[in-house]
Amino acid sequence: MPHNGRGVTMRGMMRCTAASVFPFITIRKVTFFYMSISPRPQKVVFSGVKPSGSLTIGNYLGALKQWVHVQSDFKCYFCVVDMHAITVPQDAVELRDAARHVAALYIACGIDPARSTVFVQSHVSAHAELAWILACFTSMGALNRMTQFKDKSAKQEVGSVGTGLFIYPTLMAADILLYQTDAVPVGDDQKQHLELTRDLAGRFNYLYGDTFVLPETMIPPSGARVMGLDDPLHKMSKSETSDFHAVALLDPPDKVKKKLMRAVTDSGSQISFSDDPERAGVNNLLEIYEGFTGEGRESIEGRFVGKGYGDLKKAVVEAVNEGLKPIQARYAELTHDARYIDSVLANGAAQARAIANQTLDTVKDRVGFLRPAPL
Repeated sequence: MPHNGRGVTMRGMMRCTAASVFPFITIRKVTFFYMSISPRPQKVVFSGVKPSGSLTIGNYLGALKQWVHVQSDFKCYFCVVDMHAITVPQDAVELRDAARHVAALYIACGIDPARSTVFVQSHVSAHAELAWILACFTSMGALNRMTQFKDKSAKQEVGSVGTGLFIYPTLMAADILLYQTDAVPVGDDQKQHLELTRDLAGRFNYLYGDTFVLPETMIPPSGARVMGLDDPLHKMSKSETSDFHAVALLDPPDKVKKKLMRAVTDSGSQISFSDDPERAGVNNLLEIYEGFTGEGRESIEGRFVGKGYGDLKKAVVEAVNEGLKPIQARYAELTHDARYIDSVLANGAAQARAIANQTLDTVKDRVGFLRPAPL
């Protein structure tokens, strides 16, 4: 009978549905296991953002805002994933500055370092070590099927695609599995990577006994996929260079207004939520408004009865600027003294290492690595 490595067999485990554990967020309907003996006091959430490009309202509505809500009920690890950023060339000075910038925005958006662990990925070497071990259990076929790899490699010259971009999902899996993560709040474009993470964890558990928790996907009811203002059929991206593609979290009010007033809509006049691709632009603006105001959809649609797209855009501008005002003010306070951010990241890395190294040591033992002898 498979053994879980903690003195308990699989018979000592209880089965429970994800929906009963995370009742307030939509989670993929998959049954998972948890320990019935000496359970962890809190369920664990992990997520992270790359320090490349400027964080956008898409990052805020699809990720950061959700993180703020879950940190009250879960043990949360929020990581600045700088190792993921170097799958494409980065300027060293800019990358270091960007890591502090992203960490400051985490806190400015409402992440509390006293309740959540905030750290930089490269400060915890266990991420790289576990990524290599998991890569050895991952087939090239599985990595070839990753949609993001196909999309991103298609934009590069043949023969110039780096290995890091190809094996990126195994590093993402290591990020998640190191902390025995129960749920990952991600946009729906990352679900495929989480499926691979679950597959790798399940395979390892089958071969070596219960080692990893199988994580679930947390998808927010709205805002999970904010689309580009200039191309509402594609997700808003912080790496796009177009001036009118995205609203950055630190854009001043006049810039926010300029971008949103130029957002693509359609030739119609009805202002309502819709899955019709022809009306993707209007739907995107409505979802942004919904995300920043928290107003219900029926109420929003009623608000704009008899009004035009110009009225909708003006309302979205006002809602976004009001939502960004406290974030920008807090960010200015936090970045006044860079030593504060560095201290938060140092404390976070120490907390993260304590947990990550436990998992890594267990993995090393189970695959058969020789422990170093004491000097």
